[in-house]
Amino acid sequence: MGSAISLIKISGHYLDDDVLLRQFAAAVARRVEQLVIVHGGGIEITRMQERLDIEPRYVDGLRITDAQSLALVEMVLCGSVNKRLVRHLLNAGVDAQGLSGVDRGLIRARQMEHESVDMQFTGSVKTVRGEVLFQQLDLGVTPVIAPVSAGTDSNFNLNADPVSGALAAAIGADSVVFISNVSGVLAENEVVERLSELEARALIANGTIYGGMIPKVETALDVLSSGVPKAIITDLDGWACDVGTTFVH
Repeated sequence: MGSAISLIKISGHYLDDDVLLRQFAAAVARRVEQLVIVHGGGIEITRMQERLDIEPRYVDGLRITDAQSLALVEMVLCGSVNKRLVRHLLNAGVDAQGLSGVDRGLIRARQMEHESVDMQFTGSVKTVRGEVLFQQLDLGVTPVIAPVSAGTDSNFNLNADPVSGALAAAIGADSVVFISNVSGVLAENEVVERLSELEARALIANGTIYGGMIPKVETALDVLSSGVPKAIITDLDGWACDVGTTFVH
């Protein structure tokens, strides 16, 4: 594998908007590095739960997935969201293939542990078969991954952020890029180009990083702790111009 590899985690902000998906697919088509794409789809899952009178349940910001909801998650993430994203990529000239963590045992999962709540079918990463992705990349294929993964007696619903870090570590990715609707970490209305973990923690402590940006930054730092050299928070325009906030060791 001579070429650089980036893992791209695309946020739900893009996934049900055809205009944004077309722009994302066009941006992917212009990249020269090898890409692996991971997506979630929590907004559409919640919408479908409400339509079927299944009450969404959360603890510490994580969805508790019961048996009914697992079937729905598989349908939404592995079905409609994944195939919609792949279709847009194909139309932009990207040779893309949709996968879930279940396919070829790409991701093996276990039930997520929580000290006070039974997380049921919400899982965490146990192992990753990195060679599955290397084989795709060697063929010039861009894998597009839904984070539903295989357990022993059932599948599990995994959060796409830790899945991104685990996959990136398994394939020795050069970076993980979180593409969302924010351009990066802001300080005095300017994007902070580069942060170490210590600097990021200091900005959280003094209130510069606050609100919804805190979990984004924590996720980027988790990626660094998994062994990936750098993590980037940016939006689609920023990714196209290689700007945003880069977190480094």
